[in-house]
Amino acid sequence: MNRVTHFELQVANPQKAIEFYTSVFGWKIEKFGEHDYWFVMTGEDGNGVNGGIMPSPDAQPRTFNTVEVDNVDDSLAKISEHGGEMVVPKAAIPGMGYVAYCKDPEGLIFGVFHGDENAQ
Repeated sequence: MNRVTHFELQVANPQKAIEFYTSVFGWKIEKFGEHDYWFVMTGEDGNGVNGGIMPSPDAQPRTFNTVEVDNVDDSLAKISEHGGEMVVPKAAIPGMGYVAYCKDPEGLIFGVFHGDENAQ
């Protein structure tokens, strides 16, 4: 636990990003649910991190890394104790787990995630 296990790319034009990454790296990218979100599979063998592509709310490109944790609530408390802050509250991803987004003391946004197939 406490390792980066997922990345997210926020971009102005998701289709353009999808075309770029599939052409350059051969990544497999599939629409996830009914949201404007595409799951990115970077490979099948060896070490690596999969991720997602989504529209940026302000058309500015950015990348978020998500850390898998034992408990989202405990991690949020520890983040706050050490000068970070929650910017998007804990939410369920049905059938997958729970995620929240935070800002570190330097202003970088990151996610914390705990897998739980019973998440609703």
